Amino acid sequence: MKPCHGGLALEIVVPVFNEETVLEKSITTLANYLTLEMPSSWQITIADNASTDNTPSIATRLAEELPNVTYRRLNAKGRGHALRDAWSASNAEVLAYLDVDLSTDLAALPPLVAPLLSGHSDISIGTRLGQNSRVSRGPKREFISRSYNFLLKRTMQVRFSDAQCGFKAIRADVARRLLPHVEDNGWFFDTELLIIAERSGLRIHEIPVDWVDDPDSRVDIRQTAIDDVRGLVRVAGSLVRGSIPVQAIYAELGRRPIVPQSRPSFFGQVVRFGMVGAISTMAFALLFMLLQGPFGAQEANFLALLLTAVGNTAANRRFTFGINGPEKLFTQQFQGLVVFALAWSITSSSLMALHVISPDASATMELVTLTGANVLATLMRFVLLRIWVFRVRSSEGTSKVAAAGVQPAPVA
Repeated sequence: MKPCHGGLALEIVVPVFNEETVLEKSITTLANYLTLEMPSSWQITIADNASTDNTPSIATRLAEELPNVTYRRLNAKGRGHALRDAWSASNAEVLAYLDVDLSTDLAALPPLVAPLLSGHSDISIGTRLGQNSRVSRGPKREFISRSYNFLLKRTMQVRFSDAQCGFKAIRADVARRLLPHVEDNGWFFDTELLIIAERSGLRIHEIPVDWVDDPDSRVDIRQTAIDDVRGLVRVAGSLVRGSIPVQAIYAELGRRPIVPQSRPSFFGQVVRFGMVGAISTMAFALLFMLLQGPFGAQEANFLALLLTAVGNTAANRRFTFGINGPEKLFTQQFQGLVVFALAWSITSSSLMALHVISPDASATMELVTLTGANVLATLMRFVLLRIWVFRVRSSEGTSKVAAAGVQPAPVA
């Protein structure tokens, strides 16, 4: 762990709302642990967000009695409000937060902040869903947590495993860059912060934690789930519209490839496009068989085509056209669906046209027509992906190419 050179190395924020029963014990336990185990300079900030019980008086007394403990109060309720306020006012090198009930074993604190103090990572999170994590909580909360993170992975294509664990840390310079773009001030604050960070190419470090759930938790699970889904829709829309400047953040703070990747040659793109297409066809067949039972043929066909199209675009982006990084990720997925719809319209209308021209067309003629339509649709998809969706504009200069981790395509 890198020693702090003169300034404050670590500030741990503990958001609280009506926590008079556990506050003193938890803050005392945390302060004693940091005194014994944390080699860098540290500070604890109790971030009170509109408590109405005795929390303010207890927190004020703790700040007076314990060294390195401070107290801040907001009149607005919300964990996001509390963290935004405390982190924005901090002059520490690394900012962290943990739940006041100390559900997470404090032994995970040094490994949580070490990769940030050393500069290895940008954000560090505890995960209760890691292979080596040890968690004690009821089946209802376990199901909800895993379902939420599964939904997050499938809809937002994120790689971090546990968005809502109340045990996170972030480099202060990264926080200053990301916080203005995080709109939520409640429980979705964490998820939104992590999505923007990952889309911006920042490195998120995960550590497995030992977690004992607080049976007295007052979180409204139903309302929190509704708010989280609304948040996902809002953030996805913002990313598609480009209102969150992930490209600019990536250019400023993102982790770029050590060695810039080369865009495959035209022949290489053709070969890779064919390989992706073959795999997509097999994936479609498997999905159709799995979905046909519960949904019916037409619905299964649509869902399988949609899922395959998303996977196909992602694979062609990375494998066929050699594009890494978050730049235009959602835009290119949307364009990929447009291309897919055009290709699907060609194949689906080919038979209709044949039957209009020749109502008594034989099965052989139908097969020949579909084959020809598929060849035409495939050629059209490749051309549109190459010259529209994944086009590299030479006039945009080398800086943009470098930000995408791509080199200009050689002339075919």
